[in-house]
Amino acid sequence: MSRERIRTERRVARVRRALKTAANGRPRLSVFRSSKHIYCQVIDDLKGTTIAAASTMEKGLREELRTGADCAAATRVGQLIAERAKAAGVEKVIFDRGGRLYHGRLKALAEAAREGGLEF
Repeated sequence: MSRERIRTERRVARVRRALKTAANGRPRLSVFRSSKHIYCQVIDDLKGTTIAAASTMEKGLREELRTGADCAAATRVGQLIAERAKAAGVEKVIFDRGGRLYHGRLKALAEAAREGGLEF
């Protein structure tokens, strides 16, 4: 395994460990971004289940968006995850950025989810 991959995995584990201690039973809004798409899930770590999920891979969003790899797509996914989480009865979450910087697409998704009514 390369040194860069080891460092990345350690950073992700460090961020997730800090989140789990600070969560106090709140679900986790986990975000993953690839070069072409962005995915997010609201996860209940106590039960080990996914409460809500959204991504740019969904058929409705693929038709609506020009690409899945820009801030506009991240904003739309943030709005969608907020709607779905609120429909499932989740209002407060903890944001898991997955070891990545809070910048660009991650920031756009988080701000859209906050505007949609999620609290974190």
